[in-house]
Amino acid sequence: MELLIIRHARPVAETRSEGKGSADPPLSPIGIKQAEATAEFLKSQGIQHVVSSTMTRAIQTAEPFSILSGLKIEMIDDLKEADFDRNSYTPVEEMDLDHPFIKEYLENPESIFGGDLEGFRKRTTNAFNYLIEEYKGSIVAVFCHGMVMGVYLQSLLGHDNPVALQPDYCGITRVTASSSGLRSIRSINETGHVRHLLD
Repeated sequence: MELLIIRHARPVAETRSEGKGSADPPLSPIGIKQAEATAEFLKSQGIQHVVSSTMTRAIQTAEPFSILSGLKIEMIDDLKEADFDRNSYTPVEEMDLDHPFIKEYLENPESIFGGDLEGFRKRTTNAFNYLIEEYKGSIVAVFCHGMVMGVYLQSLLGHDNPVALQPDYCGITRVTASSSGLRSIRSINETGHVRHLLD
């Protein structure tokens, strides 16, 4: 089977006040265009199933393709981003070195994974393993997040840095997989379909 793993399009920044829940921002106007361009590209890829993280930015990225293809979106909570429980989200393009998220990362790189990188790796790998087992012989589009993709690729490649392979908005990574355990990375961060919409 083949996984087309797609990072969400660009969202807006969002901060929620104390007690108002975790930040879960929608797509920005340029993000909507990125999602639409991605849908147009994906319609020729033979996709049979559509899966998304339960976070708004991933769902909204999947929706144009779901509408275009007529395929329903299956939600998988284990594909949500590592920092899903924070009350603030800022696109990295809008951060500088004084941003609290960057300062926290520089002091403790594992902080962006909720302080539990191994737990995050286990939950994301389990989510992809479920898809590989559930959709044998199929092509599946998986709309998720940069750190989800980066840590999954790290686990497949066996390198040390979980943030070394961070995709662009709507970047597509292809992984072929068998239920016997064989995994092959066919491409990382394809962006030709949205190159004109990236900063």
